[in-house]
Amino acid sequence: MSQPIQLESLKIGEQDAFGLVEAAITLDQSRGDKARLAAALEQNLQLWVAIRTLVSDSASGLPEAVKANLKRLSDFVADTTLKKGVEISDNTITTLVNVNLQISEGLLESANRA
Repeated sequence: MSQPIQLESLKIGEQDAFGLVEAAITLDQSRGDKARLAAALEQNLQLWVAIRTLVSDSASGLPEAVKANLKRLSDFVADTTLKKGVEISDNTITTLVNVNLQISEGLLESANRA
């Protein structure tokens, strides 16, 4: 039996990656249930607003290209969520899930190099 992940024991990049994966799973599992989907979209939007806030800070230490990419992704997530809401298509949910998973993978790679 595996032990649950202790979030406090993870490095910052790993914590961010975990949050993105958690949001991706929640989005994926909320298909077909508008109440759960609304909550999952809100959670994901808040996560991406936080990411945008962090990368907008001049002290973030990230390269400008990475900051610009994360800001564009944040804009995409926000625009998509606010325009489509719970009427979002399955394909678009899949896109949001994949964005989260790809960025979490990048964060984990960065955390492992640090």
